[in-house]
Amino acid sequence: MRLRLMAPAKINWTLEVLGRRPDGFHEVKTILQTIDLCDSLELESAPELTLAATGEGLPPPQDNLAMRAARLLKESTGYSGGARMRLTKVMPVAAGLGGGSSDAAAALRGLDRLWGLALPHERLVELAADVGSDVPFFLRGGTALAEGRGERITPLPDASGTAILVVVPPLAMPHKTQRMYSLLGSRDYSDGAASDRFADALRQGRPFEEGDLHNAFDFGAFRAFPELQACRQALIQAGAEAVHLAGSGPALFVLLRDEEQRERLARAAASAGAKAFAATTIPSSQALATEQLPD
Repeated sequence: MRLRLMAPAKINWTLEVLGRRPDGFHEVKTILQTIDLCDSLELESAPELTLAATGEGLPPPQDNLAMRAARLLKESTGYSGGARMRLTKVMPVAAGLGGGSSDAAAALRGLDRLWGLALPHERLVELAADVGSDVPFFLRGGTALAEGRGERITPLPDASGTAILVVVPPLAMPHKTQRMYSLLGSRDYSDGAASDRFADALRQGRPFEEGDLHNAFDFGAFRAFPELQACRQALIQAGAEAVHLAGSGPALFVLLRDEEQRERLARAAASAGAKAFAATTIPSSQALATEQLPD
């Protein structure tokens, strides 16, 4: 059997940090959304477990989250065979879009099917949480509320079909996640109310507005990194109503009104040295699409 799975990126409609936990992680409350900016993962039965990946800025195969997820699944189930994995990266690495986590979730979903394991979803979630905080969300995709350190997932009504422009500034940030969390102060913590309001709006079918979006990292990120602020200003001057941070950044996103605005903002991003990706929010059914390839 040969399978191809799409591994979609995500944005955060809200990202609230509630405080630091005794285990050193931070307690978060965030509403996540898959978009149709996707990596591709192909799987094929093989005696050994291998990974070949193409794309920019990738870690060695043994450190790739997709390989870590595959090894964990094999070891935890005692499966004796392997798989040949081919990962094609489209998403920028370490940008706040969840690319590595999405690749890992695709590996878990795909290998569970390829190897005929048929594990309960709850067991896959446990394994996913061991790989990384965002990985459980990508086992469902669509629109969802994530709590804890990100592993507790509650599906929400789909907020799909929203056009966005993802902009990735030329900002290299070693140890990005740790650095971003180190910027947080008490002013950046919140009680989860913004996420609750957004979730209630989705459940009641009410449209959301720019002001409903919230990200705990906004204050520190745009002040700490001049390149990020410059990119944001270029987008605002080109007509963006608001510019939002994707996860802990450095990727940004803008809600689009029309094609003309998209083209204008893409030109502004390019003038700031950033890469721009047109995308649309997608539901769970599309995020989890799996294709069986001919032998």
